[in-house]
Amino acid sequence: MEEENLTTVTEFIILGFPEFPELQIPLFLLFLLIYLIILMGNLSIIALTCLDPRLHTPMYFFLCNLSFLDISSTSVTLPKLLDIFLRKEQRISVKRCFTQMYLFLCFACIEFIIISVMAYDRYVAVCHPLRYAVIMNEEVCILMAAGTWILGFLDPVIHTVLLSHFSYCGSSEINHFFCDLSALLKLSCTSTSTIEGVTYILGAFVALPCFTATLTSYVCIISAILRIRSTEGRRKAFSTCSSHLTVVLLFYGSLMCLYMRPTSMQSLDQNKLFALLYNVLIPTINPFIYSLKNREVKAVLRKVFNRK
Repeated sequence: MEEENLTTVTEFIILGFPEFPELQIPLFLLFLLIYLIILMGNLSIIALTCLDPRLHTPMYFFLCNLSFLDISSTSVTLPKLLDIFLRKEQRISVKRCFTQMYLFLCFACIEFIIISVMAYDRYVAVCHPLRYAVIMNEEVCILMAAGTWILGFLDPVIHTVLLSHFSYCGSSEINHFFCDLSALLKLSCTSTSTIEGVTYILGAFVALPCFTATLTSYVCIISAILRIRSTEGRRKAFSTCSSHLTVVLLFYGSLMCLYMRPTSMQSLDQNKLFALLYNVLIPTINPFIYSLKNREVKAVLRKVFNRK
């Protein structure tokens, strides 16, 4: 069979969660509430950081990037899911599907990098506090943030180009709540060995160095904290990175649940649930982690409420 020009599918069907047909409206209300919480929480972090000079630091600059990233990533997937729950509109054109997949991969790549950049920022703050302002100056922070977003948008281009040339001559039903790469590969009647190889190579190029950098940063941070003799000194040093460490554990924990389970234990329904953990739960709780654990944010919030 020739593989050229065999794409007979002009649109896909995103199944969402058909396992619960009687719960579609309650699920719509639940995910609408979650989406609003994500928007309000992360926009609040961005607004507080921009408005209060006490938060004009590298840590909160990168936190603003993370908050904007959380809003962007959930805005790629949740609106369509809400449309499926409310109007049963499961159809999506091939171009829109590829666009959704591309943007989701972009934001996932950016999150890998921004997490490691924030880990490096915390490493400098704990291990080189006297040189922190020099090392993490404004120009360096802007360059690191710009490089993160540029690399994130370039990394999935190859995936998207390769996938756009695949043939989809079988089922058009995507058993997921968005156009996930793995779900699309299952529908293709073209050999997926090339794109799978590219995925492993780019994963090693981006994810592995980011994970190594994050792990190395926290090994150095923990070693530095253990060398502090006073209990109060240790507590203060740990408080500077506790919020980000919590986010790191949640981020990599969810990815391990999603991608590092044995193949025999994986199912499409379980993959959807773990994808929800990564794509919905973490952006929801990130603002609360940073607002509840950071004294600076709590002080700004008290100041705002006292004014009101």
